[in-house]
Amino acid sequence: MGPASGSVARQDWAAFARRFLGTTIGLLAGYLTLAVLIDPYDSGRSTLFSAGAVRPQGPRTAAALRGRDPAFAGAVFGNSHIQLIEPARLTAVTGIPFVQLSVPGTGPGEQLALLGWFLHHHPAPQAVVLSVDDFWCTDDPALPNDKPFPFWLYSPDPLAYLRGLLRFSVAQEVVGRIGWLVGARRKRTTADGWSDYELDFLKRGTLDDERLRVMRETPVPDAAAPGKAGPDFPAADRLGTALAALPAETAVVLVFPPVYAAGLPRPGTPRAQAEAACRNAAAAALQRHGRSALIDARRERPALHDPGLFFDQTHYRHALARPLADEIAAALVRLRGTP
Repeated sequence: MGPASGSVARQDWAAFARRFLGTTIGLLAGYLTLAVLIDPYDSGRSTLFSAGAVRPQGPRTAAALRGRDPAFAGAVFGNSHIQLIEPARLTAVTGIPFVQLSVPGTGPGEQLALLGWFLHHHPAPQAVVLSVDDFWCTDDPALPNDKPFPFWLYSPDPLAYLRGLLRFSVAQEVVGRIGWLVGARRKRTTADGWSDYELDFLKRGTLDDERLRVMRETPVPDAAAPGKAGPDFPAADRLGTALAALPAETAVVLVFPPVYAAGLPRPGTPRAQAEAACRNAAAAALQRHGRSALIDARRERPALHDPGLFFDQTHYRHALARPLADEIAAALVRLRGTP
């Protein structure tokens, strides 16, 4: 091959590379335009195809629509440790339309992101209910969690949102949403976000599982959990900052969810001291908002010793959840009646 033919080959490759790059950029831009317009999780960034209904999906992404829905003026935040609190039960007592924004398997980082999303779309909510469990006791300011969460979906940064849309799983959701939008019968899930995990546990035979029974009855160690001994609790600091920015009229209830007796530390142990310090930090954060109340459902009482009320040490049944919901509702009524 002579010099001339080599030069032609290089030119051909350069032209091919330019065409390939141009085609790739064009396809990418076309996909992003389509994805933004379709808005696969109905986040409101594009309302062109907003259907005003929640397409069947997991709570991690369904919260994008639920959290911005103007039909709701109050919200419950947390994970499966507060999931059984029925928003309709709170609404019936308080008159505040509630939505459940609890997401199983999440910690303070995810829950604060969801709180921020809700407040962005509801700058003056009537009520906020927050669950603080042992996940909030981490001393890591990054508030890590080993389970994936779409922070990009709730980010105020447009570039973060666009990067999130480039995920293959999201591209599949774009296609799925298009199919849902054009379908004759659109399946919908609950608007208020409530999900009854008790039915799922019972179907799996959790109460009769001997291995799970042993795990439920095994006392927690006396030593403090690694990374949760304090003295700093950055999640509480961030919570305090968020609560301080709320309007004075917003009623806030902080809940320490129920824990089975075997899951509570023995008094006087390093673990008990560490958990108390964490709860004290959360309580101090709550004090940064005047119209607030604390409900300690971990307090000693016979119900916490009843194995029939718990599936494991931290997941309880309706017989505990419903009275807790009533206690939350009563606290909200008192707070809203306070001048």
